[in-house]
Amino acid sequence: MTTSIFAERGDKTEIETGAVFQPKFDSDGLIAAVVTDHASGEVLMVGYMNAEALRRTIETGEAWYWSRSRQAYWKKGETSGQIQHVKEIRTDCDQDAIWLKVEVAGNGATCHTGFNSCFFRKIVTDADGGFRLERVEKERVYDPKGVYGS
Repeated sequence: MTTSIFAERGDKTEIETGAVFQPKFDSDGLIAAVVTDHASGEVLMVGYMNAEALRRTIETGEAWYWSRSRQAYWKKGETSGQIQHVKEIRTDCDQDAIWLKVEVAGNGATCHTGFNSCFFRKIVTDADGGFRLERVEKERVYDPKGVYGS
């Protein structure tokens, strides 16, 4: 996975505060992408992009990712209709993470499990000191079996 379509990493000051986009991909050629709802700011998901997925996202205005499990490009919503229309892309100070602000088409859900956000559960500490997950979103937006099959 080549990163040559973007500027080579340079001077620390330019990377941290300058105007040249110099994304830092990890040893697998990936960069983390945090995805939020453009209107509400809610965190919807975290995905990974290689240079080509990032290029496709910038050029098309629709979110593309690299699926680590399938080792393939993945256009979010291609199967479900929940296409993520990118409204803004930001990078952090080190340029080693991407933040996508999106509007989600279709039923507006993001998670393949049927919930609006992939972050539909929170970690709760029990009285005995144990941990468990509790749903924040109680109901699914859609039935994933109807979209993806079984």
